[in-house]
Amino acid sequence: MPRAGSAGATVEVRVELKPGVMDAEAESVQKSLHLLGIPHVGRVATARVYTLEFEGVGPEEARRLADEAVDRLLANPVINRVSVLPRPR
Repeated sequence: MPRAGSAGATVEVRVELKPGVMDAEAESVQKSLHLLGIPHVGRVATARVYTLEFEGVGPEEARRLADEAVDRLLANPVINRVSVLPRPR
């Protein structure tokens, strides 16, 4: 267990649908924007963003743990594309 004040790292995981995968929520938002009279919206896409704050590990270990979270829980490699980026704490 990490001690108070110990180093840590923050990672942002962004999960989007791959091109060609139906994004029903985005389609609904695009239609609704049009109905609301908000013009010129050519495309809408959705994404989930997870901010993972790791305690007691450096950036490399945080990235490894974030990649494991993506592989085991956060994304489906068949339909999702993922970016994992370090974030300042």
